[in-house]
Amino acid sequence: MPKRAVCSALLALLTTTTAYATDQATIKKGEALYNQNCAVCHQADAIGKPGFAPSLTNPELLSIASDKFFESTIRDGRVGTGMPPFSHLGRKNIKAIVAFLRSHSKLPNRAKAVDAQPESHGDPRLGKQWFDDICSTCHGVNGDGYAAGGTGTAIGKAGFLNKVSDGFIRETIKHGRSNTRMLGFSDASGLANLSDQEIDDVIAYMRTLVNK
Repeated sequence: MPKRAVCSALLALLTTTTAYATDQATIKKGEALYNQNCAVCHQADAIGKPGFAPSLTNPELLSIASDKFFESTIRDGRVGTGMPPFSHLGRKNIKAIVAFLRSHSKLPNRAKAVDAQPESHGDPRLGKQWFDDICSTCHGVNGDGYAAGGTGTAIGKAGFLNKVSDGFIRETIKHGRSNTRMLGFSDASGLANLSDQEIDDVIAYMRTLVNK
């Protein structure tokens, strides 16, 4: 092998090794920050606690949620819930926490494609019927979540609705989240076989909750 080719191969190997070491260091830093700031609510394994704090390592969540979603949620918190803002940690530390959460990923990251899905053009009046009959059981009549005594998160608050795309909500309603109480509502295996239009109706109604 020519000397130049050998040098190029070694440089590529060193670059890859350095990047891997940097990633591992970031993950380790993120784990320490998570344990200091997040574990008290989301548990040591980030699996969460029903009725108290959601799982942050759920495979479906990690697959459809963007880094921006996680980072802004950690930074801003969620007003009206038990999730306070952690902006004092700074951007690098928040990114490290997200890297730690990402290290638990088991499914491909589809966040970009999910967020690129078309916006809902549903009928909020019809969506309210489905929401009241199905979603409010866990998330509360106005989507207040745990504050309403439900086992589901607060999906009617600005801190959530202003950070998620319609695609994010659509995928969650359709497929749910494994090993949680959020089951899917699409096809015969779901809790309810909602059509794509009915799901978009629910999304349209959810968008109105932020003003209530």
